[in-house]
Amino acid sequence: MAVKPSKADKKIAYDAKLCQLLDEYTQILIAAADNVGSNQLQNIRKGLRGDSVVLMGKNTMMKRSVRMHAEKTGNQAFLNLIPLLQGNVGLIFTKGDLKEVSEEVAKYKVGAPARVGLVAPIDVVVPPGNTGLDPSQTSFFQVLNIPTKINKGTVEIITPVELIKKGEKVGSSEAALLAKLGIRPFSYGLVVLSVYDNGSVFSPEVLDLTEDDLIEKFATGVSMVTALSLAISYPTLAAAPHMFINGYKNVLAVAVATEYSFPQADKVKEYLADPSKFAVAAAPVAAAGGAAPAAAAPVEEKKPEPEEESDDDMGFSLFD
Repeated sequence: MAVKPSKADKKIAYDAKLCQLLDEYTQILIAAADNVGSNQLQNIRKGLRGDSVVLMGKNTMMKRSVRMHAEKTGNQAFLNLIPLLQGNVGLIFTKGDLKEVSEEVAKYKVGAPARVGLVAPIDVVVPPGNTGLDPSQTSFFQVLNIPTKINKGTVEIITPVELIKKGEKVGSSEAALLAKLGIRPFSYGLVVLSVYDNGSVFSPEVLDLTEDDLIEKFATGVSMVTALSLAISYPTLAAAPHMFINGYKNVLAVAVATEYSFPQADKVKEYLADPSKFAVAAAPVAAAGGAAPAAAAPVEEKKPEPEEESDDDMGFSLFD
C-alpha cells in the first residue's frame, strides 16, 4: 500500500518544483483564476502542453519559495514576482511567444450562470422576445420591473432591459430569472494580469503593441523632448536642427536690417533690393510647369468635316 505523503513532504515537493521552473523558464504570465473549475484548468494545461507549464498554489507558499530561491541563487530579479502574487492567481511558465500564449489562454473561457452573491464582471441585458414561459411566471418580471405582454399563451419581453450592472452583486430574483430564461451571461477563464520577462514586469497590454505603435510613441517622445529643449534653450540631438535654423533666421534678420553681411545673406539682400528678380526667378518655373501638360497632350490634326450631300449627287433634282 502506497504511503500517503504528509503536508511537509508536499510543501518540499512543491518548493522543489517551483524552484526548478524558475531556473528553467525566464518568462512567466501571472493570471487570475477566479471561478475557474478544475476541468477547465485541466483543458488549459492540455492546450499549453509543450512549451508552457501552469502552476497553481497558495500565495504564501509561492512567496516563500520565490524569496528563498532568490536568496539561494543571488538572483534578486525573482523578488519582482512577490508583489504580483495577490488574490487567486497562478503562474504560467513559458518558452514560447508571450502574445501567442496569452491568446491561447484566452480561448479557454467557459460560460457560467449568474449565481447569487457573485459580482457581475459585465453588464447583463435581457433581450426582448418570446421567453417560452407560461403566463403564471409573470411575477418574476413584475418584481424586476420588466415590461411584458402575453403573446400566444407565453410571456414576451417588450423592450431590452439592463438587469444587472457591472460591479453589482447578483440577487436571488435576477439569478432565478436568468436561470428560467436559460441565459448564462458570464464567462470565466484565466485572465493574464501581469507579465514577467527575465526580471522585467509589465502589463499584458504591451503584448498587443505593434511596430507602428512603437514608432508612433517614439516620435511623440522625440517631439516632446524637442519642444522642451527649445523652450529652455538646452541643446539636444533632437532639437539641434531646429536651433541651427532659428539661429540662422536671427542672423539673417540682423544682416537684412543692418549693413553687416555674409555670403548666405548677399542673395537675400539682392532680391530685396530689386523685387523684380522675384518675378524673373518665378517665370521659368511657371513656364516649365505650363509646358509639361502642353507637351503631354498631342495636338490633334483638325480633320476636314464631310460636306453635306446635295440632291444633285443623286442624279436628279427635286423638281425633275
